[in-house]
Amino acid sequence: MNILHLDSSIAAQASASHQLSRQIVDGLTHQHPAAQVRYRDLVAEPVPHLTGAIAAGFRGTAPAGEGDATVASEHARSEALVREFLDSQLIVIGVPMYNFSVPSQLKAWMDRIAQPGRTFRYTAEGPVGLAGGRRIVLASTRGGMYSVGNAAGMDFQEAYLRAYFGFLGITDVHVVRAERLTKGAELREQSLTAAGVAAQAVVAAVLAG
Repeated sequence: MNILHLDSSIAAQASASHQLSRQIVDGLTHQHPAAQVRYRDLVAEPVPHLTGAIAAGFRGTAPAGEGDATVASEHARSEALVREFLDSQLIVIGVPMYNFSVPSQLKAWMDRIAQPGRTFRYTAEGPVGLAGGRRIVLASTRGGMYSVGNAAGMDFQEAYLRAYFGFLGITDVHVVRAERLTKGAELREQSLTAAGVAAQAVVAAVLAG
């Protein structure tokens, strides 16, 4: 099993999403010692945001022989990122909710792997995902309560990620969620403890599948 492990929190090792994603990966590798893990901290080593010149490299619109060394380097980065993604059977993502959505650092990575002809294609009947057969585990953290209640309509984090990976053909998405993390130490601890239990259940489900 090849596992791609991504973190995207600006809080680094103090991050709850880091903690949860690490629990998940540690649980997987404990049960599956032969698993190969590729780790990326998208904040410590950020992927530059998409530009027209960078996108042209994987959309087949870059004029032959044009572009400077920096653009060529970014084209190579795009290729490395999509190849790394396609070589993985399981992708574990530590993702906090920022302003109701995902960190921009994660969005930059997502923009690089959504490549026509590699992870999706357009047909006369509409887009078709090409990356099916993979599984996603989201270590999702939120300061408030967004899974239910009045704020549920502002969840553009998990809902967006499900839609995005679904577009790429991946519908096997598991979520380990910790909410109310900014609502006091007691609620934070309760939520992280419950998420740790949920992480064990997800690891068992992933390995059983």
